[in-house]
Amino acid sequence: MSDSTSNSSDILNVDIAVIGWGKGGKTLAATLGGQGKKVAMIEEFEEMHGGTCINIGCVPTKTLIHDSEMARAQQSDSTGAETAAEAWSQAVERRDQLIEKLRGVNHGMLADVPSVTLVSGRGRFVAPKEIEVTHQGNTLRVQAETIIINTGAVPVMPEIPGIDSPKVHTSTSIQHVQPRPNSLLIVGAGPIGLEFASMFNGFGTEVTVLDRGEKILPREDEEVAEAVDQVLQDFGITFLHSSGLKSIEEDGTVELEINGSAEKRQFDAILVAIGRRPATDDLGLDKAGIETTDRGAVQVDEYLRTSVDGVFAIGDVAGGQQQTYLSLDDFRVVLDQLTSDNPSRSTDDRKAVPATIFLTPPFSSVGLTEKDAREQGKQIKVATQEVAKIKAMPRPKAVNDPRGLIKFVVDAQSDEILGARLFHVDSQEVINLVSLAMRAGITATELKNGIWTHPSSTEALNETLGQLK
Repeated sequence: MSDSTSNSSDILNVDIAVIGWGKGGKTLAATLGGQGKKVAMIEEFEEMHGGTCINIGCVPTKTLIHDSEMARAQQSDSTGAETAAEAWSQAVERRDQLIEKLRGVNHGMLADVPSVTLVSGRGRFVAPKEIEVTHQGNTLRVQAETIIINTGAVPVMPEIPGIDSPKVHTSTSIQHVQPRPNSLLIVGAGPIGLEFASMFNGFGTEVTVLDRGEKILPREDEEVAEAVDQVLQDFGITFLHSSGLKSIEEDGTVELEINGSAEKRQFDAILVAIGRRPATDDLGLDKAGIETTDRGAVQVDEYLRTSVDGVFAIGDVAGGQQQTYLSLDDFRVVLDQLTSDNPSRSTDDRKAVPATIFLTPPFSSVGLTEKDAREQGKQIKVATQEVAKIKAMPRPKAVNDPRGLIKFVVDAQSDEILGARLFHVDSQEVINLVSLAMRAGITATELKNGIWTHPSSTEALNETLGQLK
């Protein structure tokens, strides 16, 4: 089956239309198409087949982060700059080769389903159940009883002089910056900014992070956030807190406001990473009567239904946490609505959803911080250990990275795990086990007495939770 190449008078009638090839949308299209439903997948950009995660988000950035860790380990004083620049170019090439393969797999995931039609072009609502798609001068009208809005999110860019300078990058364009910048200013100290700071530092770039706040990770556990901050500073990353960006010149000179004082500095590149907003511009939502929130997201209920019957919004465009795995769960919620006689799944079912910031080592979190728990009036027990001092956790030492901190918050009466902060090698894996335990009602004592493989990072649960009395 080939992509649709329409004439201006064409009308395509389907059961389900999906706007945007993200995780939840493509999985719905493949699943429902496999059940024999007529599905239209509408995607504006060929390079986004597979969605943000595959093409410009999770997978490519984590590929670069992995290679930066290898580059950091191989640098020497005499050849550091040259070696790092070569490592960057090789990493970008490997990234592109991997993403090209994954994009092809994702294209085939839908192209090989006979009842799925791939429609290239920009989709806009012209009525509650009708989408106009324009592509290279052609127009196609797609009519469907069920429509899924899955357009994702786009970077937020501040309105300041010089923001269109060629030195300025988003989290997408910075992945192909050439040559590797010797100096990089990152505007924003959120998860995206911190990941790129750690990654470019590994490639030998001098990184400065501009942060409007007084400290990084302000909503996180203070003790663990300080440990993260210290590791990043030990790498040589500079943080400018309580600071803002005023203007940018063509040559990369920026005017900064640092603690109330104006200052000019020059950088080879500037990455703006102050957040991403739902991609709802020019979707024609008003033509369909689809309501949006104050922040521009599509307004949905706990079943991801919009204000128009039969129209759903999933993934980043619906607001909330911007995570691929939540978009996949959105797929489950909507599929339940569309295929079950008694649908019961909802976003309210989500408990103990984990998150990871892929630093070196990665920082993972789930549930309440100690401060959160105390403010809620809970009686708690707290277990905290520095990774380097955990005797029964040899894995970080074996891979030559024993840095980090582990912290658990446990209900003193029920022994229920209320939250965990894991800053160590393999934390992105261990946090999933902890999250599952929280959802399943497995107690801290059961985790403490668990039998884990050796040597592994999971073994830290035995000793750290063993502190609780």
